[in-house]
Amino acid sequence: MKVCVLGGCGDMAKVALELLNKEPDVHSVSIADINLEKAKQIAEHLGSKFSSKFVNAKDKSSLIECIKHHNVALGFIGPFYLFEHDIIDACIEAKVPYVSICDDYDAFLSAITLNDKAKNAGLTIIAGLGNSPGITNLLAKKGYYSMDKPERIEINWAGGSNEDIGPANIKHVLHIFSGYTLQWRDGKEVKIKAGTDRKIVEFPEPMGKLPVYITGHAESVSIPRTLPGLKYVSLHGGIHPPYIARLATILGRLGLSNTHKKRELLTKILLPLVNLGIFSKGGIDQSVFRIDVYGQKNGKQVHHYYSGVGHIAEITSIPAVEGALMIAKGEINKPGVHSAESAIDDVDNFLNRLQSRGIKLFFHEE
Repeated sequence: MKVCVLGGCGDMAKVALELLNKEPDVHSVSIADINLEKAKQIAEHLGSKFSSKFVNAKDKSSLIECIKHHNVALGFIGPFYLFEHDIIDACIEAKVPYVSICDDYDAFLSAITLNDKAKNAGLTIIAGLGNSPGITNLLAKKGYYSMDKPERIEINWAGGSNEDIGPANIKHVLHIFSGYTLQWRDGKEVKIKAGTDRKIVEFPEPMGKLPVYITGHAESVSIPRTLPGLKYVSLHGGIHPPYIARLATILGRLGLSNTHKKRELLTKILLPLVNLGIFSKGGIDQSVFRIDVYGQKNGKQVHHYYSGVGHIAEITSIPAVEGALMIAKGEINKPGVHSAESAIDDVDNFLNRLQSRGIKLFFHEE
């Protein structure tokens, strides 16, 4: 099996490369990145299974040349609102299936416009199989099917500021806390301002209770399209320590992060501060998620909830790698562009696989 890891030099891809190195069915891994020198260094360090490739995600011909002749491509190139659509389009033209950790709602909506093209090519594409979106979608689906009449799904995530992050992560945070996003209310899609609707969520330790806000992840747009009949789907996110989310929201409301150019400029200012550990003071090195599902079962109102915790690179990479391997082996064969819950039918089996790889999940269906 030949795997192409797009953005293979990024912080989120480190764990993916380590996992692929341990897979006996994977005999070749291409580390594709715009930083070819760094890709060469990583490939040399990891061993003979690995090679380096140059790729410019802004150049479609570069993408196609890099991706072709692989069994599957893994996508770690962000920010996804900028690159995901064109990368998927290149994968389709290269005739290679694709799995990404895409976490921007507008990137997902753009990606699914390629659904028919992927179907006609017979390719399975999953846009967003990390932790959020990804594991969160699958836990939402598990809760949905645990009830006779599911009505309401609330998805919450929180990141620890003392985790490894790069410039794409900073641009993503600035993006999802600025402008508007789409949520599901009273059975229809509505526009809601990012950074609003504050609530306190009790996450697994070491996060504990943390304020979260409406943010622009993809679950609130994908789940209502996949799981019919829901009255309400929300997506809230937060960062520990809490002031970081508020800072991102303030920057958005001042109009300082409402375009990609502005986010690039802010990232140049903020990245040195991140590297100095300014924002990690008082933070933790774990990220978490919690999904609450409400509805009716056996004629009674019920509430089931699910949660998980882990290092961001692990809980993001493991689902993406597992999904990519399943596609390459033919275990998932659903041509089209999918969200996690749309692509994966046997949720319990997939969650079991994640747990066997070390992801901590908690199920509450009393």
